[in-house]
Amino acid sequence: MSNITIYHNPQCSTSRNALALIRERGEEPRIVEYLKTPPSREELKAIAKATGEPLRELVRTRQPEYLAQGLDKPELTDDQLIDAMLANPVLINRPIVVTPMGARLARPIEKVLEVLPSA
Repeated sequence: MSNITIYHNPQCSTSRNALALIRERGEEPRIVEYLKTPPSREELKAIAKATGEPLRELVRTRQPEYLAQGLDKPELTDDQLIDAMLANPVLINRPIVVTPMGARLARPIEKVLEVLPSA
């Protein structure tokens, strides 16, 4: 079993392409369909920390729920954003790839290469 995890939405072409890229590198990741099995609060915090980016970068801003819930307000805390993401997993941006080398939001998918082992 690989030590690579992809938080995946099979309906998303970027997510499918990121999964294909990982497989092209000879890895078979653990696939988490996050809409069915969302990450926990602790997992979301750990993923954000591993990306080196603010947690806000993991929020999908193109969803109607984003503006409807006022998630564009810069004063919202990480915990408030996580509450929204847990209540509506569609707000979690994808795909997210986690490896022992770190985590990346694979947008563009080439960002995955930053955390994959060398071929």
